[in-house]
Amino acid sequence: MSGRMGVALMRLLAHVPLPLLRALGWLIGEVLFVLAAPRRRVALRNLELCFPHEAARTRRRWARQSFVLFCQSWLDRSWLWFAPRETVLSRVRLTGALEELEGDAPTIIFAPHFYGMDAGGSALTLHTPRAFTSIFSTHPNPAVDAWFRNGRQRFGDVRMLNRKDGVKPILSNLRKGGLLYLLADMDFGRNDSLFVPFFGVPAATVPSLSRFARLGRAKVIGMATRLVPGGYVAEITPAWEHYPTDDLEADTAEMNRRLEQWIAPEPGQYYWVHKRFKTRPEGEPSIY
Repeated sequence: MSGRMGVALMRLLAHVPLPLLRALGWLIGEVLFVLAAPRRRVALRNLELCFPHEAARTRRRWARQSFVLFCQSWLDRSWLWFAPRETVLSRVRLTGALEELEGDAPTIIFAPHFYGMDAGGSALTLHTPRAFTSIFSTHPNPAVDAWFRNGRQRFGDVRMLNRKDGVKPILSNLRKGGLLYLLADMDFGRNDSLFVPFFGVPAATVPSLSRFARLGRAKVIGMATRLVPGGYVAEITPAWEHYPTDDLEADTAEMNRRLEQWIAPEPGQYYWVHKRFKTRPEGEPSIY
């Protein structure tokens, strides 16, 4: 299917009742769990490394759930980016320390890769008029890339930046009192990464959260967005105390530690299909 046809199909799916759409996502996810063997092995390996004391059947159940939620969240982008504003508002709920979004203090929102991350971004832009910046990689298909960009900029004052754009526009928006929606929990390779623990396993982690907070003189809050039967719930944390510090490595390890706490209650909601431990310290063999 071409990118244009896929986007057209998503426009049609925006009119499908949510329970039916979620059922379709469940079916596709169950099928992919069986057929997409390489990604299944990645998810199971990640869970084995991060939850070594859990039973294998439990980790397999979480991996299966992860595939289902991946597919459900993908289909949900149909209504998230095409349905009327009122529909999105009724299905996406923003909770927690909402007072942290008030005023004009430079603010970084650490929004890790839970499957609801795009719904969380929409929840923020629907509930605050503040300028909002986010960094995303370009999708290789132009039609899909345009759909992603338009969807993520649909509500509010949103500026999407490519990773190649550099840090100047990010810091400029922060220092003017804007919000930065930062997803800093993937393996982006060895360059500029530090090896800090993630569930006890050394993981190449970009220290951008601490670095941007210091350079932008910004406070840091967290946000985890989870799928629920009626849509999504995005929860804002209070501002992190004593963050950032002068210790870049300690700050980055603290970011991972907080992420672990958010993942632990519902591990299946996290993006385990990514090779989080792909980059290894010098001399270590691949763990995949």
